[in-house]
Amino acid sequence: MMLDKKEFEKIRKELESFDKNREVVISVSRDVIQISKQIIYSIHRGDISGAQNLISSIKKRLKDLPQDKFDTNMDIVAKQEYVEALCFFEFVKNQRLPSRKELDVDINPYLLGLCDLTGELVRFAVNDVIKNKDKGLIYKVKDLVEEIYGEFLGFNLRNGDLRQKFDSIKWNLKKLEDIIYDLELKK
Repeated sequence: MMLDKKEFEKIRKELESFDKNREVVISVSRDVIQISKQIIYSIHRGDISGAQNLISSIKKRLKDLPQDKFDTNMDIVAKQEYVEALCFFEFVKNQRLPSRKELDVDINPYLLGLCDLTGELVRFAVNDVIKNKDKGLIYKVKDLVEEIYGEFLGFNLRNGDLRQKFDSIKWNLKKLEDIIYDLELKK
């Protein structure tokens, strides 16, 4: 016999284990992404307590995410969505953003999540302008997006997801500035 049958049996078992773990990463990541979207939706509806309840479940689910990649980047997307949702919650509830350390995530998903956060902040500010006579929130949001943009300017970003998302911060800031300009003209 030229082939070692035991070696191939071992390889089969390793591949089966890899596939099972890969499916766990995909499944947990989908759950985290879905819960993140529910948190954001709850906040936009003004249901802060509903968002708070979802945050405890997303943190539990995130702990189930295996540390190994298993040939997928869904874990990064899930963590990015998690960062976006929790930062949005903290801004709306406490006027602050949690640090990367507080969220216990790596640099890349943290920065990607902050980029995405700016889009939700624009949406939140626009809805606030439409609903409320007090226009103070849009100024706070603009200041925060401007601060995030300023920090990102200090990075030397390679072409890729983060670079493209960084460009979205600039456009979100411009949207806010245009809205504020229009509000100032109406005064």
